[in-house]
Amino acid sequence: MDYGPGLSLRIDRLEHDGWPLYADFRLQIAPGQTVALIGPSGVGKTTLLRILAGVETGFQGQALVDGRPAAAAPVPGIVFQDARLLPWLSCEANLRAVRSDAETQDIEQALAAVGLVGLNAAWPRQLSGGMQRRLGLARALLVNPKLLLLDEPFVSLDRAVVRDLQALVQGLIARNQATAVLVSHDPEDAARLAHRAVLIAGRPVRILADLALDTAPGQRSRAEISAHVERIETTLTEAAP
Repeated sequence: MDYGPGLSLRIDRLEHDGWPLYADFRLQIAPGQTVALIGPSGVGKTTLLRILAGVETGFQGQALVDGRPAAAAPVPGIVFQDARLLPWLSCEANLRAVRSDAETQDIEQALAAVGLVGLNAAWPRQLSGGMQRRLGLARALLVNPKLLLLDEPFVSLDRAVVRDLQALVQGLIARNQATAVLVSHDPEDAARLAHRAVLIAGRPVRILADLALDTAPGQRSRAEISAHVERIETTLTEAAP
């Protein structure tokens, strides 16, 4: 199975309300790698995802997906902070809303992949918060299982639900050998899911540290996860302006 695409990002300048949000920013992501972007709320993490998705084009620089401009590359699978489901559509119809040519088998496989077998006809209001996030993940997989952009996918959920979703996301990324970019403010998300933790802060945004996390995601012991969390938190504290 082929790996997901490599990503290359160069932002020479991007302004927000007349002020530089990004300047001279560089980021490379290898095929099949999961990179966590860790930084405070409002720093501009979601903007990076929008650039990689080809949605945000008002910047000086270049965003490439497998060597192609992001705006011309296949649409990535995107998982939002909230599920953003259409409440007047069933689970199946919510999936078809993003891929109208999907066969019934495709729909059922996407639902099965996230543990929602048999819920084709269910309404979003009938699902728990965690199940709604699973449906959002199924939607992303249906669009593009090889490139996943995850925008705070575990925020505002109970810790037990977060653990289950983290394991699910990690397993799906590994199974599809996907390239994934995970935006989070929580170091534990990176410690459990990512090969690298890229810590960002400031105006304009700069990379405080780019940390390689030893041992493959999914194979880390509890002690290793804790050590990665501590390392990320310590680096953030020491690098803070």
